[in-house]
Amino acid sequence: MSWFESFVLGLVQGLTEFLPISSSAHLRLTAAFAGWHDPGAAFTAITQIGTEAAVLIYFRKDIVRIVSAWFRSLTDRSMRGDHDAQMGWLVIVGSIPIGVLGVTFKDQIEGPFRDLRLIATTLIVMGIVLGFADRLAARDEVGGKHRAGKERKTLKELGVKDGLIFGFCQAMALVPGVSRSGATISGGLLMGYTREAAARYSFLLAVPAVLASGVFELKDAGEGHVAWGPTIFATVIAFGVGYAVIAWFMKFITTKSFMPFVIYRVLLGILLFALVAAGVLSPHAGESAG
Repeated sequence: MSWFESFVLGLVQGLTEFLPISSSAHLRLTAAFAGWHDPGAAFTAITQIGTEAAVLIYFRKDIVRIVSAWFRSLTDRSMRGDHDAQMGWLVIVGSIPIGVLGVTFKDQIEGPFRDLRLIATTLIVMGIVLGFADRLAARDEVGGKHRAGKERKTLKELGVKDGLIFGFCQAMALVPGVSRSGATISGGLLMGYTREAAARYSFLLAVPAVLASGVFELKDAGEGHVAWGPTIFATVIAFGVGYAVIAWFMKFITTKSFMPFVIYRVLLGILLFALVAAGVLSPHAGESAG
């Protein structure tokens, strides 16, 4: 991998990690369109450490408060009813699905799941799901209520059941094209949470999963499967760009619809299918690592 490739891929990672359009799909597609080798799941996981560092800094007050309350609750029973302490447990619970499924399907994630036809399918299908969830939320925001006749939920109402559902939604992002933020935010909106609550928990939930995945994949870098220099450079680029995107996105979701992302996903999926069908792109373009 050249330094220019690592710069472009780091930029793409930072731009797309927190938007509901799938960073892993865009890294894969960038390489395929440019005629580069697929950067691979290991490169993706390691550069995501950069974007998650941006999450740690942007949400540092929330994270410090949650971690502190969680540790105190281990020895102080009076703290166990504290919302922040409970959030610590819920982040742990919500991280279980992606941990188990990530290890179980590691070979598929690094191989068959990177087929461009599958990516095109997930872009379209999850785009439609996000669009439906967004319309539902928009309708409820007008009336201030969801289908059960109650106001939309905040994170103070998050329990173990919903935490696990969020976790399984996040695990769907193991397949390139799904989008971690897209899946978890869609799941949250469909469960009746506000846009801000769904997005905030999505970002917090991603921290342990992404950091663990990145550390796990570091062994591939040590074995020569990933070039250290360009990968670290891409990770730094992803951090800087990712922080800016988080700040913009958290403001965007308070007043805007997700429909631009829905349209983009569907059109990109259709274009990808057309290019593969026309023979312009091979469904396995760039898969031979180099």
